[in-house]
Amino acid sequence: MNIPSIGPVEKVSLRDRVAHALRAAVISGEMEPGVVYSAPSLGARFGVSATPVREAMLDLVRENLVTIVPNKGFRVTEVSEKDLDDITQVRMLIEPPVVRDVTPLIPEEDFAGLREMAQRIVDGAVAGDLVEYTEADRRFHLALLAYADNSRITDLVSDLRAHTRLYGLASLLEQGELEAVAREHLTIVETLESRDAAAVEELLRAHISQTRGRWAKPS
Repeated sequence: MNIPSIGPVEKVSLRDRVAHALRAAVISGEMEPGVVYSAPSLGARFGVSATPVREAMLDLVRENLVTIVPNKGFRVTEVSEKDLDDITQVRMLIEPPVVRDVTPLIPEEDFAGLREMAQRIVDGAVAGDLVEYTEADRRFHLALLAYADNSRITDLVSDLRAHTRLYGLASLLEQGELEAVAREHLTIVETLESRDAAAVEELLRAHISQTRGRWAKPS
């Protein structure tokens, strides 16, 4: 087992923190389909007991991200290429127009926080931490959608993101290109702040399209 970027987790809302990190590890490919992961081994990686890991993994079972292997642990669910195409298609239908429409609604005082969230994605890339990168990316995109004040949209996109696979991120990291990808989020914030809704929509379309492009598979 090799999940180098999962480190000890602070024991606050432990189950949720572990679950978020596990989802990010699945999405980024640091937890591989077909490999069986035991709760004790993952607990050792987190620096916690097996219990919160087991509880978090059961959350992922309900989300169909992993399956139970009796008496052994959990196996990451395989996702077909068609599933990934379908997920991207739905995200493209939802996110760009929603963020376009909320562009004039974002309070000026919120941009500092959005820039900080975008910078955390960059920090994850610079640190080579794919789990932190993926989780920071999730928080950023859901924060933008939250301005629509429609929980069905944010819940749907959150679920779609959880079933995405971005196995090409490791290759981008190795090639020194992940930081440039991460900085796209800072560009999105700058464009939002300019209130150019059409440009924001175009940026989001280009950005999300990469989930089936160079972010999707190792080179």
